[in-house]
Amino acid sequence: MHDTADLIAEAYALGAGPWTLTPVTRGALGQIWKLSGNGSSWAVKELLFGCDEDQVRREAALREASERLGIASPRLLPNREGAHVSHLDPGSESSLASTSSSGSSAGSHIKLYDWIDGTRADVSDPDVLDWFGRAMALLHRAGEGESGMPSAWYERCPGDDEWAALHAEVRRAGMPWADPLGRFIATSARELAPWVTPSDPGDLVTSHLDLQPQNVLVGPAGPVLLDWDNAGSASAERELARALFVWSGGNDGDVEAGVRVARAYRCAGGRAVVRGPESFSMLFASALNYVRVQAECAIDPKVTAEQREFAGDQVAVWLGRMPDLGVVSRLSAALERVW
Repeated sequence: MHDTADLIAEAYALGAGPWTLTPVTRGALGQIWKLSGNGSSWAVKELLFGCDEDQVRREAALREASERLGIASPRLLPNREGAHVSHLDPGSESSLASTSSSGSSAGSHIKLYDWIDGTRADVSDPDVLDWFGRAMALLHRAGEGESGMPSAWYERCPGDDEWAALHAEVRRAGMPWADPLGRFIATSARELAPWVTPSDPGDLVTSHLDLQPQNVLVGPAGPVLLDWDNAGSASAERELARALFVWSGGNDGDVEAGVRVARAYRCAGGRAVVRGPESFSMLFASALNYVRVQAECAIDPKVTAEQREFAGDQVAVWLGRMPDLGVVSRLSAALERVW
């Protein structure tokens, strides 16, 4: 990987090496690598399914606006040409595509960030919960003025016919989770789908859209918010509701943690209000759509074997992780004390 490391260092004018590139972790959309040399380290994000340059511009703009309001995050660094995303030639031995999980004949798109040392956010720490509530209020302030509607990912979910067609394909492919998927379609998917509705155009902000504890590291100077790739239009109410569910521990969590985050959000000037299960439409839509796209990827012959395996594992995990409507209702009732 030395050729690849040198190519990236050259693209971003990081100086002479030697440089090393080490794989760190894999997510649904990207592989993180650690680029090290000259006593410094950088985070390289390889985009496994192509690159939307407009999305990258939204990410950069929101991160910068949020930084001005006091939210710490890794810098998204421009390359020599001033662009926030770089393309590695697939014909070169220096391409990540020749050695990494992408295997793309189109080569790899990458982004370069500051490397952040820290520990994962502890959702049992009241100070972390308070920080997150305040940070979310600031995010929604930074993103005011959004006019475009959210992605369909957050606004709709598969219908019965779409689920039936996907289930038939999964069964033909002989996937080991075909029967659990069928039970999920008949139960959880059917129960949650009626709660997925279009957002109110008057409630829109540009926001992070992936506010999970694993996207926060606590370093020497305090918490840092990572992984801004999904930045875009969202209902403030619905993003708040989804974050409160996740930060309170999901189906097995403590609603009082969600209440604490909501109070911190409210005290910091956050304007959104969670009104009941209908506020959790974004949570339900994104969870249902995640199962769908991972199931599709798991049987897609055009992606790599590694990508199919990752997707299949994700389906197996998420079939048992769907938001429980009863838990959502209890969290909603507890949040009535906040508003």
